[in-house]
Amino acid sequence: MLNEWFPNVKWDSMWEATMETLYMTAISVLATFILGAILGLLLFLTSKGNIWENTAINKIISAFVNIFRSIPFIILIVLLIPFTKFLLGTMIGEDAALPALIIGAAPFYARMVEIGLREIDKGVIEAAKSMGAKTSTIIWKVLLPESMPALVSGITVTAIALVGYTAMAGVIGAGGLGNLAYLEGFQRSRSDVTLMATVIILIIVFIIQFIGDIITTKLDKR
Repeated sequence: MLNEWFPNVKWDSMWEATMETLYMTAISVLATFILGAILGLLLFLTSKGNIWENTAINKIISAFVNIFRSIPFIILIVLLIPFTKFLLGTMIGEDAALPALIIGAAPFYARMVEIGLREIDKGVIEAAKSMGAKTSTIIWKVLLPESMPALVSGITVTAIALVGYTAMAGVIGAGGLGNLAYLEGFQRSRSDVTLMATVIILIIVFIIQFIGDIITTKLDKR
C-alpha cells in the first residue's frame, strides 16, 4: 500500500537519509550539550555577584553567544565554508555539516543553560559556600543537579531545532532527509518523496520531545 501512495520513494535511499539525519543530530546534540553547558556556566559564574565575577570575560562570552545565535543558520553554513573545508577538506556529506550545526546551536543552548542556572535558589549556593565547598564542588554538586530539569528541557528544544538545521544543511549537500527531499523530491517534482521525508522528520521530532518530556518530569523534584 505504501508503494501505491508513494510510488517514487526509494525506501533504501529514504532509510539511508534517515540514518544520516539521526547521525548528524546525535553528534551535534552531544557536542552542543557539552559546549553549551560550558559556555552557560561561564556566563553565569562570571556575571555580577557570582563566584568568578569578571565583567570583561562575561561581556566577551556574551558577545560571542549573541553573535552566533543571531546569524540565520543557512547564512552561517555559507560563512563557515572556508573553516569547514580547512577542518574536513570538504563541504559535502553529513560530517561537513557538523561544524555549522554545533557552532549554530551551542550559543543558543548556552543562553538556556544560563537562564536555568539563574533560576536556582541563591540560598542553596550560599549554603554551599558557607560550608567551605570548593567551586568545583558547587558546580558539580549544586549548580548542575539543581538546574538539570531546565538543562534537559533546553537540550530537548535545541535538539528539535537541530533536526531542522540538518534539513537546511541537506539542501547544500550535507546529506540526510533534507538533501533527499530537495534533490529527489523538489527538483524532480516528486511530491511524495518530499512528503515522506517530512513525515519522518516529524516522527523524529515527536520522539525527541517525548523522551525529553519524560526525562524532565523524572528529574523535576518540585
